Amino acid sequence: MSADPFLPESKDLDSLREASRTCRGCPLFERATQTVFGAGDPRARTMIVGEQPGDKEDIEGRPFVGPAGLLLRHALDTIGIDVDRVYITNTVKHFKWEPRGKARIHKKPSAREVEACAPWLMAEIAAVRPEMVVCLGATAASALLGKDFRVTRQRGRILPGPGGTPTLATVHPSSILRIREPEERSLAVTEFQEDLATALVR
Repeated sequence: MSADPFLPESKDLDSLREASRTCRGCPLFERATQTVFGAGDPRARTMIVGEQPGDKEDIEGRPFVGPAGLLLRHALDTIGIDVDRVYITNTVKHFKWEPRGKARIHKKPSAREVEACAPWLMAEIAAVRPEMVVCLGATAASALLGKDFRVTRQRGRILPGPGGTPTLATVHPSSILRIREPEERSLAVTEFQEDLATALVR
């Protein structure tokens, strides 16, 4: 189970994006509407990596356009970063979900699914050649910083990632949206912005 056979000979972003549409490297494509490849500045200094597309991303075909994406974009704007100057993608390119009534509820991808999809992410990193990678959440952090990495203990630290690229992990904005207490959520947003600033404001 791997995306490797579906990667094109040419590894530029346009070729990768086109080839990813027909990826059958793991079973997730069977229930997803479409592949959701990365988007943004192809020469971005910073790449932001999340877990997987959500319901809205699966429908629209673009990463981080749902509620978590709005929070991310607001955080970037707050610290003075133009979202059009970064490249945003996900560790897994297909939406994994389970039904709950009429809703499609996010389901965490397995380690095998993350591993199967890894060739796409590695190819994106090689094509963009970012100076900094930001991992949002445990799935992205584990994929790029190793299975022993723990966001709860090591968030906000800049560490060597793929090919030695400086990499920082922080929480996924969806985890902030799940906080119900207003003051606690406000603090979480501030801490999230501080992590992003550590990586991006240089």
